[in-house]
Amino acid sequence: MSTSPKVAIVTGAGSGVGKAAALALLGAGYRVVLAGRRLEPLQQVLAESAAPANGLAVSTDVADEASVAQLFATTVATYGRLDVLFNNAGVSAPGIPLEDLTIEQWKNVVDINLTGMFLCIRQAFRVMKAQTPMGGRIINNGSISATTPRPNSIAYTSTKHGVSGLTKTASLDGRKYNIAVGQIDIGNAATEMAARMATGILQANGQVAIEPLMDVSVVGQSVLYMASLPLEANVMFHTVMATKMPFAGRG
Repeated sequence: MSTSPKVAIVTGAGSGVGKAAALALLGAGYRVVLAGRRLEPLQQVLAESAAPANGLAVSTDVADEASVAQLFATTVATYGRLDVLFNNAGVSAPGIPLEDLTIEQWKNVVDINLTGMFLCIRQAFRVMKAQTPMGGRIINNGSISATTPRPNSIAYTSTKHGVSGLTKTASLDGRKYNIAVGQIDIGNAATEMAARMATGILQANGQVAIEPLMDVSVVGQSVLYMASLPLEANVMFHTVMATKMPFAGRG
């Protein structure tokens, strides 16, 4: 059995959940390629980590096919293989009525959240099935919006429901290559994207309410747990959320 450090790619690694996951993986001894559109935040994450020499920052636009191909080629050229992909990069649209959403706003979310995730899965399959030993793990960031929508979130919610389809199909298609594919659904982690929860956010009943948040490092540890499983085991769907957020009930 190989004792070489495992190699991971984290997309959207410059902030929030991606940053937390990259720090957790680096802290556990992984070689981590941090991908994002801007290099400076990626480099700052490396500088904050316990092992900056074990990481590499690569400017990447996940919605661009050539950029994704270059990310994976750089990873293999640098570290020789790929064991884990945390498919995390994502954006949301303005929280406006769906009838007011422009086609440009819709396409931007679809291009990044759904097409970008597909492009990364496809490239990971190409790398993982060709390497020795064959196989690896892909973890997709679904969000609890993959299950339940918020008001005025049609673009984000639609793509996150689509992520569940990507996860299930890639899990099935990955069996023959020893590729395990799972999904983490995150609710109310304290990130820049979720900061509005602490000041009040529109609820399904039309009221505005402050929602509890959890430390984003908890999510990083959840990703690390999923990544660390032997390939004979897979967490297909993992939900981690602020305990008291309004999700399980009506409201």
